[in-house]
Amino acid sequence: MRFLLTGASGFVGRQVATALVERGVTVRATDRGNRPLPGGVDDVVPTMDLFAEPRSFWDRALDGVDGVIHAAWYVEHGAYVTSLRNLDAVAGSLILARAAIEARIPRFVGLGTCFEYDLNAPMPLAPDSVLTPMTPYGAAKAGLYLALSRAFAQADLSFAWARLFYLHGEGEDPRRFVPHIRARLAAGEDAALSSGTQIRDYLEVGEAGRQIAELALGQTRDAVNICSGQKQTLADLAHSIAAPTGTRHLLRFGALPDRPNEPPEIRGIPFMTRTGATP
Repeated sequence: MRFLLTGASGFVGRQVATALVERGVTVRATDRGNRPLPGGVDDVVPTMDLFAEPRSFWDRALDGVDGVIHAAWYVEHGAYVTSLRNLDAVAGSLILARAAIEARIPRFVGLGTCFEYDLNAPMPLAPDSVLTPMTPYGAAKAGLYLALSRAFAQADLSFAWARLFYLHGEGEDPRRFVPHIRARLAAGEDAALSSGTQIRDYLEVGEAGRQIAELALGQTRDAVNICSGQKQTLADLAHSIAAPTGTRHLLRFGALPDRPNEPPEIRGIPFMTRTGATP
């Protein structure tokens, strides 16, 4: 079995690639060459800008594959949520999807986000919860999901959409919450935090990669949540980072204000548990 994987060197994509290789799947990766690919990935389709590629690029990339996992997106830290480059990502993704439909690729999996949902709705969020995105990023993902779910269904091809919640782990941008806290504590410096009372649904990225691989190789259709389903406050997470090194005294809760209108809880109903069973 051979899958085309976009974003294979990214934070999430490399974990998906590793999980597929471990399951004996051949991974064909689109790649800009700016970061090393995971071990076992040697079928590479070079690209300078994935979302600017013409239809002919995708026709070549899709030749001989059994499925697609579309993990690539514009995700520059601090900019991606409001960037107009989300529109470029939608446009390029539509070209890929149309090529996959017309080539009759049997399985297509796209990666979405919990920010597609109405985050002020009762928790936990189910895959069929109301979609009310509040940012260009969330709206781009939700719009792409709606378009592709209908198009693949009309073509009688298998389509799934993996909505990612809060991931952390290997390869994470150092400016994100977990690596930032780790770096401050390792340097013996205070870590300024908000109140820490916000509840978020965190999942280790390697586990997310395994779940996405299982989703791609399975028969589940439409949207699922890639999350833990567990309640965890930001304070709990920060304490779990600090406890092994005895640096809890460096955590400064309340040193930063909470974000205005921030939802008190964001949590989903997971697609899978860590044992591999669907809940």
